[in-house]
Amino acid sequence: MTATPLSRRCSGGRTAPLQCVSVAEGHSKPVLCLDATDELLFTGSKDRTCKIWNLVTGQEIVTLKGHPNNVVSVKYCSNSCLVFTVSTSYIKVWDIRDSTKCVRTLTSSGQVVSGDVCAGTTTRTITTAQGEYQINQIALNPAGSVLYAAAGNTVRTWDLNRMQAAGKLTGHIGSVMCLTVAQSVFDVAEGMLGNIGPAHNFEPPHYDGIECLATQGEVLFSGSRDNGIKKWDLEQQELIQQIPNAHKDWVCALAYVPGRPMLLSACRGGMLKVWNVDNFTPLGEIKGHDSPINAICTNSKHIFTASSDMSVKIWLTKVGKKR
Repeated sequence: MTATPLSRRCSGGRTAPLQCVSVAEGHSKPVLCLDATDELLFTGSKDRTCKIWNLVTGQEIVTLKGHPNNVVSVKYCSNSCLVFTVSTSYIKVWDIRDSTKCVRTLTSSGQVVSGDVCAGTTTRTITTAQGEYQINQIALNPAGSVLYAAAGNTVRTWDLNRMQAAGKLTGHIGSVMCLTVAQSVFDVAEGMLGNIGPAHNFEPPHYDGIECLATQGEVLFSGSRDNGIKKWDLEQQELIQQIPNAHKDWVCALAYVPGRPMLLSACRGGMLKVWNVDNFTPLGEIKGHDSPINAICTNSKHIFTASSDMSVKIWLTKVGKKR
């Protein structure tokens, strides 16, 4: 991880809403997913690896290898010190307390296999086994006791205390592309015409597939390939506001800024925008990357953006007051 002057690596100047403070480099292909605590950063890539970084020292700690294809989603549970990485139809479970080895492999069909079923994988695997589906994204509940996996047109749930499949959420027609978990509400988005469920269908839908979700309290934001962002009231189950052309390209990632009334959005064109959560007005924008931004995550201090330029940029906010 290298310290990076704003003038060299980030555009926007003094009026930019975000300041790039450092860059994590080391992947050999596009970075697709992220997760972070205040001490650790987890990055998954098309190079079939997940890297773990020490945010205190700025050093890469370890590379988790042996994935059959792209690592499309990663989550870390601080309560159990387990890392979950997704590749094709598998979720690999890593214990970072024990030499960072894969201790379990979960499959989209609900199987639990001891150890690493992908061990010894040297070539990229394109197909999935019969009865299995590509897992597009995973999420943890706030307590870290339940894992949700979007695969096919369902969401499978896992009881992590027992390390076994607990059931499925059904009702979608198309593939479930993204999901988010809140304290009291579970929301799913699918990749066709904006259906969100399973408890409710929110209307009017997006004009194209939903790429990302962000929820806080009773508010849900959805970003789509139609370049728009919608703001929904979960309690009233209705649309509050919408910005049809929030970006000039697909809206690929959304995230809240902790402690501030701010929403971040990123697009396939590499633009990063900041919005006021309450009135949905723009607070500023910056060209975050020259390539698509594939994911955003935050910890209590920083914002992280993963890009197809093979890097992860680390940002500080320069607008808004902490709550």
